[in-house]
Amino acid sequence: MKVEKSKLEGSIIELKVEFSGEEWKKAQEKAFKKLGKNVRADGFRQGKVPEVLLRKMVSKAAIYEEATDAIMEANYRQILADEEVAPVANPELKVESVDDDCLKVVLLSPVKPDVVLGEYKNLNIKKTGVKVTKKEVEEELKRYQNEYAELVEKDGAVENGDTAVIDFEGFLDGVAFEGGKGENYPLEIGSGSFIPGFEEQVIGMKKDENKDLTVTFPAEYQAPELAGKEAVFKVTVHEIKNKVLPDIDDELAKDVNIDGVETLAQLEANIKERIRNNKTQENERKYMDEVIDTLIKNTTMDMVEQEIDLMLREIENSLKRQGLDMKTYKMFTNKSDEDIRQDASVEAKRRVALQLALEAVAKAENLTVSEEEIDEEFKQIATYYGQDVEQVKETFAYARPQIESDVLSRKALDIVKSNEK
Repeated sequence: MKVEKSKLEGSIIELKVEFSGEEWKKAQEKAFKKLGKNVRADGFRQGKVPEVLLRKMVSKAAIYEEATDAIMEANYRQILADEEVAPVANPELKVESVDDDCLKVVLLSPVKPDVVLGEYKNLNIKKTGVKVTKKEVEEELKRYQNEYAELVEKDGAVENGDTAVIDFEGFLDGVAFEGGKGENYPLEIGSGSFIPGFEEQVIGMKKDENKDLTVTFPAEYQAPELAGKEAVFKVTVHEIKNKVLPDIDDELAKDVNIDGVETLAQLEANIKERIRNNKTQENERKYMDEVIDTLIKNTTMDMVEQEIDLMLREIENSLKRQGLDMKTYKMFTNKSDEDIRQDASVEAKRRVALQLALEAVAKAENLTVSEEEIDEEFKQIATYYGQDVEQVKETFAYARPQIESDVLSRKALDIVKSNEK
């Protein structure tokens, strides 16, 4: 067996493998005997057909194919080990040439790309400070005020902001259409919950008044049979209610029903803390995105196309868990196979680039993962699933390399973050 190794673009290792001489002849003979056992011929029991007849019945192509599969299966792992090739996806096998004397095959194996680590310390990325304004707190108080407002029946005509309790029925060319009818429907005028032009025409109506409203459905309306069509709605007003806002005081604070909140001052403090936490989380997300993007930008590498295929399979598996398939996903998202692959490509490249960059940082910093750190990860998994730690270690033994990789990546990312301002 002879092997020639070379590196191609796109992080592909090419292995040209040649089998010849006695090794290849033995593989062919073994393949011939295996195939011969399944040959049937009139007058002979299966497996008892004379060799001279079998030679005529078993084709050279079938022997070559069976011998190639067998000799590669027997030598595949050893070839990769000897040439120090660690595939990140299944290698592609091509038969370059084959005859009685020699078999030449080519193995194309995707591997991790070479990584040149750039600057990963002192990236000069700053977190934005968090500030909660008085206006933000007041807006949240007003939201609570509206949420706990009371609707009180009023006399007179419907005004903007009122809630009109109405019956309505829609017609196209004098014929009622499905889904266009409602009774005692509380419509808040100005909410924009009905077709454009509908609520505006209810303004001015009085209790027990009937009126025909003419409106046009939007061109992009979700029901195609109504989109862009002019319709007439027969409307009857039964009640008109006015929204009475409660005072922003201790009573409102109690109505909001938050643990530990009994006064307006406590409610304001709760709102302020909640807004601060939300802003802090958003700032942390933006900061981490910038750290990651900068780290990737400073690191030179080729990309692994197979990672895109892996992400596409993850999308398909996720859809299956939801009882959907890729065809349904494309229909809902209005995306083609090309669009979906492009989306996956962007995310896959970022994911691969981040992982490779963090591996390079870990190597540069001589980072390792201790048994105690692995045990802590298993404890967290056990807590999440409510199981015994030892049972989890046994169940997730296959995932140990991935767990170790995740811990190492987190430690590398901490190194990058710890050098920031």
